[in-house]
Amino acid sequence: MPASARGAATTPLRSVGACCARWLRRSLPRSLFGRLALLLVAAVLVGQVLAMALMFELRPFPARPPEAGVFAGDRLPVMPAQIGPASPRAGIPPRSAAGAFPPSLSPPPPPRPPPPEFPLMHGGLLLDIAVRVAALLLAAWVGARWLSEPIRRLARAARALGDDIEGPPLAENGSTEAREASRLFNQMQARIREQLNERDRLVAAVSHDLRTPLTRLRLRAENLADPERKRQFAQDISEMDNMIRTTLDVLSGAADAEPRVLLDVVALLDSMADDLRDAGHAVAVHGTAAPIRAQPQSLQRCISNLLENAIRYGGCAEVRLDDAHDTLRIAICDRGPGLPPEELDRVMAPFYRLQASRQLNQGGVGLGLSIALDIARRHGGTLTLANREAGGLVATLDLPRVLSKV
Repeated sequence: MPASARGAATTPLRSVGACCARWLRRSLPRSLFGRLALLLVAAVLVGQVLAMALMFELRPFPARPPEAGVFAGDRLPVMPAQIGPASPRAGIPPRSAAGAFPPSLSPPPPPRPPPPEFPLMHGGLLLDIAVRVAALLLAAWVGARWLSEPIRRLARAARALGDDIEGPPLAENGSTEAREASRLFNQMQARIREQLNERDRLVAAVSHDLRTPLTRLRLRAENLADPERKRQFAQDISEMDNMIRTTLDVLSGAADAEPRVLLDVVALLDSMADDLRDAGHAVAVHGTAAPIRAQPQSLQRCISNLLENAIRYGGCAEVRLDDAHDTLRIAICDRGPGLPPEELDRVMAPFYRLQASRQLNQGGVGLGLSIALDIARRHGGTLTLANREAGGLVATLDLPRVLSKV
């Protein structure tokens, strides 16, 4: 048969199969209770049919008893003592020399065997129980996967929502409960997206309103005659501008829309270390690593915040690269006093300052580690702090390469 004829023949079959599949989907119960009840009924019916079929095939039947009477042509064995005239005491009619009974008479039927006795735990009963239990277990496994599929789909959508708020809405299909949950999830996603857009508009307005008076203050400070007061005003204005810029960047999340590119991390670290060395700071980089797919400006800012903290509180910074098959680890160490163990997680909260006066004198606003942690999470990685045994603090940035291959 030509290929075109075969394709034309299979097309109606596919359409019929698609129609049957749609009819089955529409005929399924809408609620979880209905679907579970359908599974249990089907399991019971299938188990009953299988058990009866197996018992019928494997049941040992007794031998068929011989029917009463002698058919024509059947002959009994001829005994020599029985040939001759009949004995008057037996009352048995005489037989011919051939040894056959007269057609009107037949030998008595043999006794029937007693009916077989079936014990309480017969093999057929055990087989029936085993088949039913297996059918119920199979139905429970299929039902668990079938009924939990909407929950797994909702969990995957919630996990993806944290990475991309602009993702497509969740399909509203399945049981009544699953459709209701999907509809509420889509409404939640739409409201979060609307609130984020409103936040971006608010941040843009606040940024414009705050930077305008700062610019006027900077221009007025230039007209001061006293050089010392002029320097103090310029320092305060620069600190205020830095605090406003950092706060607005955290609120706006400007790096969210930055595309991912293949980034040479070693070259980035060497360039940042050279700039810090030119400013008079001690920075060393050890190790090599293959390029990773990441957001360049965001990752640079994350590492820059960690390096600035190491230099600010430890006097120097040492960067170590550990490249594995699925993870790139960047460890930034210093030789400072370290942190109390109970403060290692708290310092990464926004606007949290362990020593407020010291950080304000050095220009800190309590957002550097929070921004670094947020960037690490957007890359699918983690940021942890730990005290070194030799003294100081180590900030470990782990970036997965699984996301970089997408």
